[in-house]
Parts: sequence; structure tokens; C-alpha cells
Amino acid sequence: MGARSAARVGYSDRIHDPAFKRYVRHANYWALLFAGILAVVAVVGFFIYGETSSEMDNPQALYIGLGIGGMFLTIALITVLGRATSKTWDGVVVDKYVKRRRRRERSGDDTYEVPYDEYGVVIRDQRGKIHTLTADDDDTVYEYYQVGDQVRHHKGLDTLEKYDKSRDSIIFCSACSTKHDITDDKCFRCGCPLLK
Repeated sequence: MGARSAARVGYSDRIHDPAFKRYVRHANYWALLFAGILAVVAVVGFFIYGETSSEMDNPQALYIGLGIGGMFLTIALITVLGRATSKTWDGVVVDKYVKRRRRRERSGDDTYEVPYDEYGVVIRDQRGKIHTLTADDDDTVYEYYQVGDQVRHHKGLDTLEKYDKSRDSIIFCSACSTKHDITDDKCFRCGCPLLK
């Protein structure tokens, strides 16, 4: 156990596995395809609504559909460009917090506030920029990282890799963020190797 734990110290060379490039390529493809389908549905749906409804006529309904469809495509393009332009960076966990917050929710005609806990992990990268990981009513990521942990963000991916994983019982897939047992070697969801 000691030798295996010691081997989990350091950033993994498995990041160079072709599965990660394949994952990013597929994620971009599906984001654009899904956005394209939603855009077509919005345009066609609003056009039909404009032709059949007495409340709104074309071209006004069609313009609304084009606007909503354009919004879906814009969000997908921003996501794809964000992955393409992101950079690999190193950082350190500098703080953790739990905040009691409230959010508004609707049920029928009623609006009410629901309390929830926001768990946050604050990371400072080598340029001094602050990154915050947050989760509502879920302390998994909060418990996974400790103040002082060194972490690395890999270009195009979402989850941070810890430098020292020797004391961990879980690990997150750096591609799709799925939680795994530390003894697993590959992500069962996306097929990428776990960085350990």
C-alpha cells in the first residue's frame, strides 16, 4: 500500500493519452450538434406558431425563433472556443468555505425561498488569478481538496488534478468529472484514464 500511495504523488503522464483529445473532440461535436438541433427546433417551432396562432404573426414569431436559436448556437460556440483557448495552469488551494444561502423557487403561482449550503474551494493560479469551485448542498469536492493542495488545470478539460493523491480514496475523471474509487484506472463514463 505504501509504495502504491507514493506513486500517486506528482502530476500524471497519462494526460498525454489520446483518449483526452478524443473526448474534447467528441464533447465539442455533441455541443454543436445539440445546439444546432435546438436552434432548428426553435426556428421551426416559432414559425409554425406564427402561422397558426392568433397571438403572434410571422415574421415576428420567426424573428423570435431565430433569436433563441442564435442564442443556443452562441452558447455552444463560446463553450467550444473556451475549451480551445484554455491553457494549462498550476495553482494552490488557498481557502475553503461553506455559506448558507437562499434561492427563490416557484411552485404554480407561489414563489418561496429555499435555504441551501454553498460549498466553495478557492484556488489561486501561478498568475495570481482566483478560481472558485462551488457546489450546492454537496460537500464532495469541498472534502476532496484541502488548503495547501497543489493542483493543475489541463487545457481543454474541466476538473483539476491534485499533485498529491497519496491519501485519497476517491479521484475525479479530469475529462468528465465523474467520481471514482482511487483504485480504478479508467473512467467508466468517458473511457479516459484517471490521472493518478
